[in-house]
Amino acid sequence: MRFITLLLLFLSLQSFSQSNSNDYYNETHRPQFHFTPESKWMNDPNGLVYYKGKYHLFYQYYPKDIVWGPMHWGHASSTDLFHWEHHPIALYPDKLGNIFSGCAVIDKKNTAGFGKDAMIAIFTYHNDDLWKKGYRNTESQAIAYSLDEGLTWTKYSGNPVIKNSSERDFRDPNVFWNDEINAWNMVLASGDRVKIFASDNLKDWKYKSDFKPNPDISKIGTWECVDLFKMNVKTENKEKWVMIVNHDKYTPNGGSGTRYFIGDFDGEVFTNTQSSKWLDYGTDFYAGITFYNAPENKRILISWMSNWLYAQKTPTKVWRSAMTLPRELELDKNDEGYFLIQKLAQGFDKILDTKISKSKIKLPYSAKKLNLSQAEISFNFEGKQMSLVFSNNKNESIKMNLKNGVFSLDRSQSGITNFSDKFAESTQTMLVDEKITDFQIILDRASMEILLNNGKYSMTTIFFPNEPFSNLKIESNENAKITNFKINNVQKTW
Repeated sequence: MRFITLLLLFLSLQSFSQSNSNDYYNETHRPQFHFTPESKWMNDPNGLVYYKGKYHLFYQYYPKDIVWGPMHWGHASSTDLFHWEHHPIALYPDKLGNIFSGCAVIDKKNTAGFGKDAMIAIFTYHNDDLWKKGYRNTESQAIAYSLDEGLTWTKYSGNPVIKNSSERDFRDPNVFWNDEINAWNMVLASGDRVKIFASDNLKDWKYKSDFKPNPDISKIGTWECVDLFKMNVKTENKEKWVMIVNHDKYTPNGGSGTRYFIGDFDGEVFTNTQSSKWLDYGTDFYAGITFYNAPENKRILISWMSNWLYAQKTPTKVWRSAMTLPRELELDKNDEGYFLIQKLAQGFDKILDTKISKSKIKLPYSAKKLNLSQAEISFNFEGKQMSLVFSNNKNESIKMNLKNGVFSLDRSQSGITNFSDKFAESTQTMLVDEKITDFQIILDRASMEILLNNGKYSMTTIFFPNEPFSNLKIESNENAKITNFKINNVQKTW
């Protein structure tokens, strides 16, 4: 009798485990191959760093609620950038403040004295008590180190390493080793500009200069989450410096967004050599930064896939918000100047299963009963005008249109939109200054990443349908052609 009881208990537990396995990461609107926290609130990616075969993603995290709160650093790692393993919280708030955004480096020369190859986080302390009292100097910069690949951390006893006397928005440090000056550089967002510092040891920092182009966009919001790095130009035998800056409002399609400058840097002063460009024209691409120490000197970027206009109101229950897929950046040039290209990081093709592959399709094209919940659609296009509609059986849809040099996206009928009056108030648009010949569209339940002309143009958006999109319609009012048409299923990575 006892044996039968134990057997029944074992079978019951096995059934429960299998049921939980099927339910894991399977809530309504939960992305299946994008990074999301297991539960609670997440925003900016932080401390992107590669070390000993693993990519480490730290992120702004509040473990007690699905809205923004006292910030911690969450932590996950991956060997391929698509399958992630969760780790315990890395950094907790303390008496100096909450843990705002920052970066991480590998101290290969032991300049800080914490140990050779120590992983060192550089972050902003935000003192809520001072903030509530109306003080301006609520934010300062600090460091912590890990000797076990980011699993446990020790905060430097001499924090803060950069104090703040008067700046109201003084945050999000990004640090890199600069061989040209044999020292560390830091770029730091400060109000409506970037401050640049240098240090020999990550502890003692010297102010070098401010960067704020003149003239610049007059109304651009607070500068945040800065990144600065050098890149080879694809079509020239030269290098240029790229500075990424994120802004919390007044971007092309409203709310949060990311732009970049191309220029020169001598270790003290950054000078932009052309006007800024937007890295993405969608409403849901923010706080983008790149990995430090990535293999082959690659520049791989991840952004937060949301917008401060409505980020805390989106209709999810267990967790809130996701990261973009990792994108490898390339720098190229045409007659108008330098520009960044974004391509999905190497390895994305390994999680694809081809469902439809046609050398060409005839327009208008219509297909129903497709699995577009986890899908990549790609094709080549010859023409000037085209409309493309994803829809479901509840008449919910996302509509795209290419016409007269403008690519537009309308999510006003995409499903649940009433959680914010800002979410679907206008069509998202992107100017394209050349013929569009290449489309790549990635859907993951509640998000869409669109890359045109092999990643020269980018638009990222989120949406919340009441059932998955399963219908696709492509039309043109001219003799347009579509070739190399593919629909791939994207595997679940959790």
